[in-house]
Amino acid sequence: MFDLIGEWKRTQNCGQLTKADIGKNVTLMGWVGRRRDHGGLIFVDLRDREGYTQIVFNPEEDKVAHKTARNLRDEFVIAIEGKVRARPEGMVNPRLSTGEIEVLVKKLKVLNKAETLPFCVSEEEKQLPSEELRLSYRFLDLRREEMKKNIIFRHKLLYFVRQFLTERGFIEIETPCLTKSTPEGARDYLVPSRINPGKFYALPQSPQLFKQLLMVSGFDKYFQIARCFRDEDLRADRQPEHTQIDLEMSFVRAEDIFFLIEEMFSFLFRNLLNIELDKPFIQLSYEEAKEKYDTDKPDLRMALPVDDISPLVKKAGYKIFSEMVKKGGQVKGILAKGKGSLSLSEIENIRKEVISLGGRGLSWIKVKKGGIEASFQKFVLPQILDEICERFKAEKNDIIFILAGEKNKIEEIFIPFKNYLGDFFKMKDAGDFKFLWVRDFPLFEYSQDEKRWQSVHHPFTMPKEEYWNNLEDNLKEAKSLAYDLVLNGEEIGGGSIRIHRRELQEKIFKILKINPNEAKKKFGFLLDSLEYGAPPHGGIALGLDRLCMLLLGRSSIREVIAFPKTQKAVCLLTKAPASVEEKQLKELHIKIGK
Repeated sequence: MFDLIGEWKRTQNCGQLTKADIGKNVTLMGWVGRRRDHGGLIFVDLRDREGYTQIVFNPEEDKVAHKTARNLRDEFVIAIEGKVRARPEGMVNPRLSTGEIEVLVKKLKVLNKAETLPFCVSEEEKQLPSEELRLSYRFLDLRREEMKKNIIFRHKLLYFVRQFLTERGFIEIETPCLTKSTPEGARDYLVPSRINPGKFYALPQSPQLFKQLLMVSGFDKYFQIARCFRDEDLRADRQPEHTQIDLEMSFVRAEDIFFLIEEMFSFLFRNLLNIELDKPFIQLSYEEAKEKYDTDKPDLRMALPVDDISPLVKKAGYKIFSEMVKKGGQVKGILAKGKGSLSLSEIENIRKEVISLGGRGLSWIKVKKGGIEASFQKFVLPQILDEICERFKAEKNDIIFILAGEKNKIEEIFIPFKNYLGDFFKMKDAGDFKFLWVRDFPLFEYSQDEKRWQSVHHPFTMPKEEYWNNLEDNLKEAKSLAYDLVLNGEEIGGGSIRIHRRELQEKIFKILKINPNEAKKKFGFLLDSLEYGAPPHGGIALGLDRLCMLLLGRSSIREVIAFPKTQKAVCLLTKAPASVEEKQLKELHIKIGK
């Protein structure tokens, strides 16, 4: 028995009723949650997006409704009419906004039945099914309370972003999703044109060129909640399509963008999490971040300074260190302040983690009340230990962990080892948010594979002014007006001041070995626009998916996306990508090779 709603009209959502509504006749619609049959009385937790209301079937009130209620099962869709009453004494549920009331049902209508679910969607169910099963039945997974909250949080975040930027004079402008392929970063997703055989559109990796054109057009404050597409290998924090909060401003310096974004995050955290952020955010140059933390996206919650002590130990007499440095390897240390009371068994557990990550072993130095203690103490002179401690400014009850190995291996394991220490020492409080601006990135990096210089960010990034005139002579040293925003060790945004002069943009293309014909073919429209009064401008793009993941304390962006894809870029729900009919391929003038 199921039906359309007909003349029935929902009067409230299932999370709205309170004791102020006692005595009212109401009509509710939703899904059957937990059902409890007490013989005479039948209780059902009726659920919709807004919450739960307990409804009660009493045979003395309506025998037909009570009889039908005996056959209700989980996730049936029903409509009920009834009267709000107070719950009996001792039966109030303080966990629910509707916990003081219940609805005595007078009429029941089954709108649709439900098959037995492949997994339970009740919030009381703590054991999650496999992610593959969840993604295959995502429409059911989204009924779970946790997923519902994630998606609603994402909506609220975007609402407040739009409110903040609109109130500050920004205009939301949509840019094309079918555009021209200009591959300089990740691979493009290509879309064949039926009307123009043999030609292709590309889905945008970002709105970069169009937002620069908007600045030339005089829209000096633009933003967009932009869908972007990149055909790249996936990780827990990447998808083939993602959403970014994209903005651009004219007549600005980097400091103006920093101020705006810090104000925006203060506004978001205040409204979404009831947290007041410390401002201004800390700023580090790229070189400072790499030197102090060995990464350009350090997690400031973990006070674990890093240093290369190879020069100090290459003649220390300890063969494990000196021989490794002679072979071109590296010896690096991490300072853990206030953690010098670790027992030998705890240090052994840390050593085992190093081995599991691919390291050779672990050495250590403790600063104690009576002096210095080290795992390799008998192999080196005391002055070497003093010099290492001085290098780290280690104090009483500090410990320095030391790793030695081939340079590439040390670089490979050092960040995961630091993350392990952060977890081991419980430094990563989920409610603690540490922002950091990393700025002054190198403008170029040399690709050994392609034997040419490449842009560290993108080729439209403005060099720092002191490098304009002799840029070709300082490719390795040249710094850019680029910046990244880092939150708890994750890059959540990146941007730069852009090039607004044609001659400088052409010079960059020349350095990148993009010849004039190629530059004109790929970027001619941008180059032409720079000759018609392009203002100085800059902007930033913030990754919405990663931001939601961090603010909600989730480990994967798939938890904050309604319909995500797997790490193999497959949608398990719709089975995309999929084969298409031969007729469609012919219309597009495409043949599939064997």
